Amino acid sequence: MANFVDMTVQDIDSRLKELHEEVGRLTAARAALVGPAKRGPGRPAGSTNARPRAAAGRRGGARRGRRRGGTRSNQALELVRSNPGITIPKIAQSLKIEPNYLYRVMPKLIEEGQVKRDGLGYFPV
Repeated sequence: MANFVDMTVQDIDSRLKELHEEVGRLTAARAALVGPAKRGPGRPAGSTNARPRAAAGRRGGARRGRRRGGTRSNQALELVRSNPGITIPKIAQSLKIEPNYLYRVMPKLIEEGQVKRDGLGYFPV
């Protein structure tokens, strides 16, 4: 009886592996024909909590923070300086990014005293 169960489990595992590989091939074929499948709201594809994070102070690993480069911020500031009164949608179009990102960047530039807002436009200080 135990031998039968073991063989049945092996057969099921083998078939599941075949089906999983087939799903991968079909998904790739579909993406090649119509583009990648649209995802609903939630986390982006591939993001998981599977990897453990190093705790601050443990094994010499410091907690990883955000980058402090401010590249988009600097680019937006340069656009405001060269185009006084420019709006967020125009900045986003120039930088080829989504405007919603700039709705977080621009208030920081105002806070830092780099730009000021008048109506919908932004002006250098």
